[in-house]
Amino acid sequence: MHRRVLLGSALALPALAARAQQAASPVPWPDRAITLVEGYPPGGVTDLASRAVADPMSRQLGVPVVVENRPGAATSVAATYGARARPDGYTLVMGTTTLAINQTLQPNLTPKDPARELDAIGTVFRTPFILHVHPSVPARNTAELIAHCKANPGKVLFGSPGTGSVSHLCLELFRSRAGIDIVHVPYRGGAPAALDLRQGRVHAVFQAIQEAKTTLSDGGTRGLAVTATAPIAGYPELPPVAQTLPGFEVFFWQGLFAPAGTPAPVIARAAAALRAATDDTALRARMADQGVELVSGDAAMLRDALVNDTRRWGDVIREANIRLE
Repeated sequence: MHRRVLLGSALALPALAARAQQAASPVPWPDRAITLVEGYPPGGVTDLASRAVADPMSRQLGVPVVVENRPGAATSVAATYGARARPDGYTLVMGTTTLAINQTLQPNLTPKDPARELDAIGTVFRTPFILHVHPSVPARNTAELIAHCKANPGKVLFGSPGTGSVSHLCLELFRSRAGIDIVHVPYRGGAPAALDLRQGRVHAVFQAIQEAKTTLSDGGTRGLAVTATAPIAGYPELPPVAQTLPGFEVFFWQGLFAPAGTPAPVIARAAAALRAATDDTALRARMADQGVELVSGDAAMLRDALVNDTRRWGDVIREANIRLE
Protein backbone atom coordinates (compact mmCIF):
# COMPACT_ATOMS: atom_id res chain seq x y z
CA MET A 1 0.00 0.00 0.00
CA HIS A 2 2.81 2.37 0.90
CA ARG A 3 4.39 1.62 -2.43
CA ARG A 4 1.17 2.54 -4.29
CA VAL A 5 0.94 5.82 -2.36
CA LEU A 6 4.54 6.67 -3.12
CA LEU A 7 4.06 5.77 -6.78
CA GLY A 8 0.94 7.93 -6.98
CA SER A 9 2.76 10.82 -5.33
CA ALA A 10 5.64 10.47 -7.74
CA LEU A 11 3.30 10.53 -10.72
CA ALA A 12 1.57 13.64 -9.34
CA LEU A 13 4.78 15.61 -8.88
CA PRO A 14 5.27 16.66 -12.55
CA ALA A 15 1.70 17.90 -12.75
CA LEU A 16 2.03 19.85 -9.49
CA ALA A 17 5.34 21.32 -10.66
CA ALA A 18 3.79 22.37 -13.97
CA ARG A 19 0.87 24.07 -12.23
CA ALA A 20 3.25 25.84 -9.82
CA GLN A 21 5.41 27.04 -12.72
CA GLN A 22 2.32 28.25 -14.57
CA ALA A 23 1.12 30.15 -11.50
CA ALA A 24 4.54 31.75 -11.06
CA SER A 25 4.76 32.83 -14.71
CA PRO A 26 3.44 36.30 -15.51
CA VAL A 27 0.24 36.49 -17.50
CA PRO A 28 1.04 37.62 -21.07
CA TRP A 29 0.49 41.38 -21.32
CA PRO A 30 -1.40 42.81 -22.98
CA ASP A 31 -4.10 40.49 -24.21
CA ARG A 32 -6.98 43.01 -24.21
CA ALA A 33 -7.63 46.73 -24.54
CA ILE A 34 -5.78 49.22 -22.33
CA THR A 35 -7.50 52.28 -20.88
CA LEU A 36 -5.45 55.47 -20.82
CA VAL A 37 -7.05 57.89 -18.35
CA GLU A 38 -6.73 61.59 -19.21
CA GLY A 39 -7.33 64.28 -16.57
CA TYR A 40 -8.40 67.09 -18.90
CA PRO A 41 -11.45 67.51 -21.18
CA PRO A 42 -11.20 66.63 -24.87
CA GLY A 43 -9.62 69.17 -27.17
CA GLY A 44 -6.83 70.58 -25.01
CA VAL A 45 -3.12 70.10 -25.50
CA THR A 46 -2.80 67.26 -22.98
CA ASP A 47 -5.73 65.41 -24.56
CA LEU A 48 -4.16 65.99 -27.97
CA ALA A 49 -0.87 64.51 -26.78
CA SER A 50 -2.60 61.55 -25.13
CA ARG A 51 -4.44 60.65 -28.32
CA ALA A 52 -1.36 61.26 -30.44
CA VAL A 53 0.69 58.63 -28.56
CA ALA A 54 -2.20 56.20 -27.98
CA ASP A 55 -2.40 55.22 -31.64
CA PRO A 56 1.28 54.24 -32.14
CA MET A 57 1.26 52.55 -28.72
CA SER A 58 -1.68 50.45 -29.91
CA ARG A 59 0.31 49.34 -32.92
CA GLN A 60 3.34 48.51 -30.77
CA LEU A 61 1.34 46.52 -28.21
CA GLY A 62 -1.11 44.88 -30.60
CA VAL A 63 -4.22 45.90 -28.63
CA PRO A 64 -6.36 49.07 -28.56
CA VAL A 65 -5.18 51.86 -26.26
CA VAL A 66 -8.35 53.82 -25.52
CA VAL A 67 -8.22 57.36 -24.11
CA GLU A 68 -10.82 58.00 -21.42
CA ASN A 69 -11.31 61.60 -20.26
CA ARG A 70 -11.99 62.00 -16.54
CA PRO A 71 -11.59 65.73 -15.86
CA GLY A 72 -12.18 67.35 -12.50
CA ALA A 73 -10.56 68.52 -9.25
CA ALA A 74 -7.40 69.80 -10.96
CA THR A 75 -6.80 66.39 -12.61
CA SER A 76 -7.12 64.57 -9.27
CA VAL A 77 -10.22 62.68 -10.43
CA ALA A 78 -8.19 60.95 -13.14
CA ALA A 79 -5.09 60.51 -10.97
CA THR A 80 -7.11 58.98 -8.12
CA TYR A 81 -8.90 56.65 -10.50
CA GLY A 82 -5.56 55.53 -11.90
CA ALA A 83 -3.91 55.12 -8.50
CA ARG A 84 -6.79 52.95 -7.24
CA ALA A 85 -7.02 50.79 -10.35
CA ARG A 86 -5.82 47.19 -10.34
CA PRO A 87 -2.04 47.21 -10.97
CA ASP A 88 -2.21 44.90 -13.97
CA GLY A 89 -1.26 47.32 -16.75
CA TYR A 90 -4.75 47.66 -18.20
CA THR A 91 -5.34 51.09 -16.64
CA LEU A 92 -2.70 53.74 -17.25
CA VAL A 93 -2.99 57.43 -16.42
CA MET A 94 -1.58 60.61 -17.88
CA GLY A 95 -0.23 62.88 -15.17
CA THR A 96 0.98 66.45 -15.45
CA THR A 97 2.71 69.12 -13.41
CA THR A 98 -0.54 69.55 -11.49
CA LEU A 99 0.28 66.32 -9.62
CA ALA A 100 3.23 68.17 -8.08
CA ILE A 101 1.29 71.39 -7.42
CA ASN A 102 -1.72 69.75 -5.78
CA GLN A 103 0.33 68.24 -2.98
CA THR A 104 0.87 71.70 -1.49
CA LEU A 105 -1.98 73.75 -2.93
CA GLN A 106 -4.75 71.19 -2.39
CA PRO A 107 -3.44 68.57 0.04
CA ASN A 108 -6.95 67.27 0.70
CA LEU A 109 -7.12 65.86 -2.81
CA THR A 110 -6.04 62.33 -3.60
CA PRO A 111 -3.61 60.91 -4.48
CA LYS A 112 -1.77 62.65 -1.66
CA ASP A 113 1.63 61.27 -2.62
CA PRO A 114 1.69 60.53 -6.38
CA ALA A 115 5.36 59.52 -6.28
CA ARG A 116 4.36 56.56 -4.06
CA GLU A 117 0.88 55.85 -5.39
CA LEU A 118 1.79 55.87 -9.08
CA ASP A 119 4.63 54.13 -10.92
CA ALA A 120 6.31 56.30 -13.55
CA ILE A 121 6.49 54.87 -17.08
CA GLY A 122 7.89 57.74 -19.14
CA THR A 123 7.63 61.38 -20.16
CA VAL A 124 5.32 62.27 -23.06
CA PHE A 125 5.94 65.96 -23.62
CA ARG A 126 7.01 69.18 -22.04
CA THR A 127 6.38 72.74 -23.11
CA PRO A 128 7.92 76.00 -21.93
CA PHE A 129 6.06 79.29 -21.57
CA ILE A 130 6.39 82.46 -23.59
CA LEU A 131 6.54 85.77 -21.75
CA HIS A 132 4.57 88.19 -23.91
CA VAL A 133 3.27 91.67 -23.31
CA HIS A 134 0.74 94.15 -24.66
CA PRO A 135 2.34 96.45 -27.29
CA SER A 136 1.80 99.44 -24.98
CA VAL A 137 4.39 98.06 -22.55
CA PRO A 138 7.70 99.88 -23.20
CA ALA A 139 9.88 96.79 -22.88
CA ARG A 140 11.66 94.84 -25.58
CA ASN A 141 13.32 92.23 -23.39
CA THR A 142 13.19 90.72 -19.91
CA ALA A 143 15.62 93.20 -18.37
CA GLU A 144 13.59 96.15 -19.65
CA LEU A 145 10.37 94.59 -18.36
CA ILE A 146 11.89 94.16 -14.89
CA ALA A 147 13.06 97.78 -14.96
CA HIS A 148 9.57 98.90 -16.03
CA CYS A 149 7.99 96.93 -13.17
CA LYS A 150 10.42 98.44 -10.66
CA ALA A 151 9.63 101.92 -11.93
CA ASN A 152 5.90 101.22 -11.58
CA PRO A 153 5.48 99.12 -8.41
CA GLY A 154 2.03 97.58 -8.02
CA LYS A 155 0.85 98.86 -11.40
CA VAL A 156 1.92 96.16 -13.87
CA LEU A 157 -0.78 93.50 -14.22
CA PHE A 158 0.18 89.90 -15.01
CA GLY A 159 -2.64 87.63 -16.13
CA SER A 160 -2.77 83.84 -15.75
CA PRO A 161 -5.17 81.00 -16.62
CA GLY A 162 -6.05 80.71 -12.94
CA THR A 163 -4.77 80.70 -9.39
CA GLY A 164 -2.39 77.80 -8.83
CA SER A 165 -1.81 77.14 -12.53
CA VAL A 166 1.76 76.59 -13.70
CA SER A 167 1.55 79.96 -15.48
CA HIS A 168 0.62 81.62 -12.17
CA LEU A 169 3.42 79.91 -10.27
CA CYS A 170 5.81 80.89 -13.05
CA LEU A 171 4.98 84.58 -12.61
CA GLU A 172 5.29 84.25 -8.83
CA LEU A 173 8.74 82.74 -9.31
CA PHE A 174 9.55 85.60 -11.69
CA ARG A 175 8.31 88.14 -9.14
CA SER A 176 10.49 86.63 -6.43
CA ARG A 177 13.63 86.22 -8.53
CA ALA A 178 13.36 89.69 -10.09
CA GLY A 179 12.42 91.43 -6.83
CA ILE A 180 9.45 93.25 -8.33
CA ASP A 181 5.98 94.27 -7.14
CA ILE A 182 3.40 93.13 -9.70
CA VAL A 183 -0.31 92.30 -9.55
CA HIS A 184 -1.68 88.86 -10.42
CA VAL A 185 -4.98 88.77 -12.33
CA PRO A 186 -6.38 85.22 -12.54
CA TYR A 187 -8.74 84.10 -15.31
CA ARG A 188 -10.74 80.96 -15.97
CA GLY A 189 -8.45 79.55 -18.61
CA GLY A 190 -5.79 80.66 -21.05
CA ALA A 191 -8.13 81.99 -23.76
CA PRO A 192 -9.69 84.81 -21.70
CA ALA A 193 -6.26 85.73 -20.34
CA ALA A 194 -4.93 86.02 -23.90
CA LEU A 195 -7.96 88.08 -24.96
CA ASP A 196 -7.51 90.58 -22.14
CA LEU A 197 -3.78 90.78 -22.86
CA ARG A 198 -4.57 91.62 -26.47
CA GLN A 199 -7.01 94.30 -25.35
CA GLY A 200 -4.60 95.77 -22.83
CA ARG A 201 -6.59 94.95 -19.70
CA VAL A 202 -3.50 93.16 -18.42
CA HIS A 203 0.07 93.94 -19.40
CA ALA A 204 1.89 90.60 -19.45
CA VAL A 205 1.30 86.85 -19.32
CA PHE A 206 3.49 83.76 -19.11
CA GLN A 207 1.57 81.59 -21.52
CA ALA A 208 1.85 78.19 -23.16
CA ILE A 209 2.93 78.34 -26.79
CA GLN A 210 -0.39 76.94 -27.99
CA GLU A 211 -2.29 79.78 -26.30
CA ALA A 212 0.13 82.56 -27.18
CA LYS A 213 0.87 81.87 -30.83
CA THR A 214 -2.25 83.51 -32.34
CA THR A 215 -1.72 86.93 -30.76
CA LEU A 216 2.02 86.71 -31.34
CA SER A 217 1.60 85.92 -35.03
CA ASP A 218 -0.82 88.78 -35.74
CA GLY A 219 1.01 91.36 -33.64
CA GLY A 220 -1.64 91.57 -30.95
CA THR A 221 1.08 90.94 -28.37
CA ARG A 222 4.87 91.12 -28.34
CA GLY A 223 7.02 88.20 -27.24
CA LEU A 224 9.93 88.97 -24.94
CA ALA A 225 11.37 85.64 -23.82
CA VAL A 226 10.86 81.94 -23.23
CA THR A 227 11.13 79.95 -20.01
CA ALA A 228 13.35 77.29 -21.58
CA THR A 229 17.10 77.67 -21.14
CA ALA A 230 17.65 77.91 -24.90
CA PRO A 231 15.64 79.35 -27.82
CA ILE A 232 12.78 77.13 -28.95
CA ALA A 233 11.57 75.96 -32.36
CA GLY A 234 9.20 78.42 -33.94
CA TYR A 235 10.45 81.36 -31.86
CA PRO A 236 14.24 81.37 -32.27
CA GLU A 237 14.31 85.15 -31.86
CA LEU A 238 13.06 84.96 -28.28
CA PRO A 239 15.91 84.60 -25.75
CA PRO A 240 15.55 82.65 -22.50
CA VAL A 241 14.46 84.49 -19.36
CA ALA A 242 17.52 82.77 -17.89
CA GLN A 243 19.79 85.19 -19.76
CA THR A 244 18.56 87.85 -17.33
CA LEU A 245 17.67 85.64 -14.36
CA PRO A 246 20.22 82.80 -14.38
CA GLY A 247 18.73 79.36 -13.75
CA PHE A 248 15.16 80.44 -14.47
CA GLU A 249 13.50 77.49 -16.22
CA VAL A 250 9.84 76.46 -16.23
CA PHE A 251 8.15 73.67 -18.19
CA PHE A 252 4.70 72.17 -18.11
CA TRP A 253 5.15 68.42 -18.49
CA GLN A 254 2.98 65.37 -19.08
CA GLY A 255 3.93 61.78 -18.39
CA LEU A 256 2.48 58.28 -18.35
CA PHE A 257 1.96 56.47 -15.05
CA ALA A 258 0.59 53.13 -13.83
CA PRO A 259 -0.89 52.18 -10.46
CA ALA A 260 1.82 51.48 -7.89
CA GLY A 261 2.74 47.80 -7.81
CA THR A 262 2.33 47.18 -11.53
CA PRO A 263 4.74 44.36 -12.50
CA ALA A 264 8.12 45.55 -13.72
CA PRO A 265 7.90 43.64 -17.05
CA VAL A 266 4.60 45.40 -17.80
CA ILE A 267 6.12 48.81 -16.97
CA ALA A 268 9.09 48.02 -19.20
CA ARG A 269 6.95 47.00 -22.18
CA ALA A 270 4.64 49.99 -21.79
CA ALA A 271 7.69 52.26 -21.60
CA ALA A 272 9.13 50.74 -24.79
CA ALA A 273 5.83 51.31 -26.62
CA LEU A 274 5.66 54.89 -25.39
CA ARG A 275 9.26 55.52 -26.38
CA ALA A 276 8.59 54.20 -29.89
CA ALA A 277 5.67 56.64 -30.15
CA THR A 278 7.57 59.70 -28.90
CA ASP A 279 10.58 58.82 -31.08
CA ASP A 280 8.45 58.72 -34.24
CA THR A 281 9.82 61.46 -36.51
CA ALA A 282 6.54 62.23 -38.28
CA LEU A 283 4.62 62.40 -35.01
CA ARG A 284 7.23 64.63 -33.42
CA ALA A 285 7.04 67.03 -36.37
CA ARG A 286 3.24 67.05 -36.31
CA MET A 287 3.15 67.77 -32.58
CA ALA A 288 5.85 70.44 -32.91
CA ASP A 289 3.51 72.31 -35.23
CA GLN A 290 1.08 72.36 -32.29
CA GLY A 291 3.77 73.76 -29.99
CA VAL A 292 4.32 70.42 -28.24
CA GLU A 293 7.81 68.96 -27.83
CA LEU A 294 7.52 65.19 -27.46
CA VAL A 295 10.16 63.88 -25.07
CA SER A 296 11.56 60.36 -25.05
CA GLY A 297 12.17 60.45 -21.34
CA ASP A 298 12.44 57.33 -19.21
CA ALA A 299 10.75 56.59 -15.88
CA ALA A 300 13.60 58.16 -13.91
CA MET A 301 13.23 61.46 -15.76
CA LEU A 302 9.50 61.53 -15.02
CA ARG A 303 9.98 60.65 -11.35
CA ASP A 304 12.60 63.38 -11.01
CA ALA A 305 10.28 65.94 -12.62
CA LEU A 306 7.50 65.01 -10.21
CA VAL A 307 9.70 65.07 -7.10
CA ASN A 308 11.62 68.23 -8.05
CA ASP A 309 8.50 70.19 -9.05
CA THR A 310 6.73 69.11 -5.87
CA ARG A 311 9.53 70.70 -3.86
CA ARG A 312 9.97 73.78 -6.05
CA TRP A 313 6.31 74.70 -6.51
CA GLY A 314 5.64 73.90 -2.88
CA ASP A 315 8.24 76.51 -1.91
CA VAL A 316 6.72 79.07 -4.30
CA ILE A 317 3.18 78.44 -3.03
CA ARG A 318 4.23 78.84 0.59
CA GLU A 319 6.41 81.90 -0.04
CA ALA A 320 3.67 83.69 -2.00
CA ASN A 321 0.98 82.44 0.43
CA ILE A 322 -1.15 81.24 -2.47
CA ARG A 323 -4.57 79.95 -1.47
CA LEU A 324 -7.55 78.84 -3.50
CA GLU A 325 -10.70 80.81 -2.77
